[in-house]
Amino acid sequence: MDKPHAVVIGSGIGGLTAAVALHDCGWRITVLERAASLEPVGAGISLAPNSQRALDVVGLGDEIRALAAWQGEGGIRTPGGRWLSRTDSAVATERFGGSIVLLHRATLVDLLLARLPDGTVRTGTAAELLAPGTAAGPPAVVGTAAGNIEADLVIGADGINSAVRRALFPDHPGPSYAGFTTWRIVVPAPERPFAPHETWGRGALWGTQPLKDGRIYAYGAAVAPARAHAADDEKAELMRRFGNWHDPIPAIIAGADPGQVLRNDVHHLIDPLPSFHRGRTVLVGDSAHAMAPSLGQGGNQAIEDAIVLAHRLTPGGDLAAGAAAYTADRLPRTSAIVRKSARTARLMRLTSTPAVATRDALLSTVSRFGPTLVLRTFDGIADWRPPQHTYAAPREADTEPVDAEQ
Repeated sequence: MDKPHAVVIGSGIGGLTAAVALHDCGWRITVLERAASLEPVGAGISLAPNSQRALDVVGLGDEIRALAAWQGEGGIRTPGGRWLSRTDSAVATERFGGSIVLLHRATLVDLLLARLPDGTVRTGTAAELLAPGTAAGPPAVVGTAAGNIEADLVIGADGINSAVRRALFPDHPGPSYAGFTTWRIVVPAPERPFAPHETWGRGALWGTQPLKDGRIYAYGAAVAPARAHAADDEKAELMRRFGNWHDPIPAIIAGADPGQVLRNDVHHLIDPLPSFHRGRTVLVGDSAHAMAPSLGQGGNQAIEDAIVLAHRLTPGGDLAAGAAAYTADRLPRTSAIVRKSARTARLMRLTSTPAVATRDALLSTVSRFGPTLVLRTFDGIADWRPPQHTYAAPREADTEPVDAEQ
């Protein structure tokens, strides 16, 4: 009980990673989750080399790498099936020190939960930040139905509609609609093999990616009015929008359970927050920097947040200085990735015939110079390395300390 107490509000990927990282460096942790159980919302998550290296710090990186299913070529196609650009997992590994790992969110949640003591996560517990505390004064206070909890540190990991963020920064405009909606499904693999791909159409996109367990994680995106939904069901909507696209897309959609098709409008924090902390309260993940999924970095940046936060807030250290350093490390980097994700999303949202033709021609031209040019999009993102930590031995390949601002 002499350990400082950190309360995490929200048990998503960022919140659980923060809980594990802080626990490993000496904090006593309580995670408060509104939902009655930890059934992960969402189908799959893409972990790039940057988040894999972050997870090395808490001993999970190699377990994640073992789940990699992408081997060989992949790339971007047209709805008719023509390849616009090709990438290769070996080239990505050489450039960034690893390739993309696709896995079900439930798998990652289970791996993180296994690193926490029993009783750390309290489900069915709605929480409200009553006071953010002051770094050198009163503790933060979190209210629950069972009573108030005083904490040395509160981590707001309560997602894109974060109540903690609103409490800290009530004048911030909050998230805005990015102009498109998404669908996600996990289905059995089709009989015929396929190369992993994203397919870019007119104001629409489809992705088909393999999972290690033999299933397929697929996702669609399309320009649509906010809060729109199919009159019948979302599987039927997917078939209307993508059913005439190239194989194996129609078969993937046909194999989906209508009740398991997830549809979510995309919102992002295009206006950055002034800070990721106030007093004894900090923000991680979508609470701090929700971004369009165009670069697949939302969950990756939440994991980075958690590792850098634990690095900066070691028990017994200067909390004010540590929280300020966390903001200085994370706000510029994530703000840049939010903007880059928005720019990439605009390419998907193009609907005019000339604009789509120009986009496709540009992708095809760049691809002729080899996969390295295409991968440059992720320079400065996928090559990130965590700062050296005092509570976890660095991997042999990562023994040199790296500035967290990179």
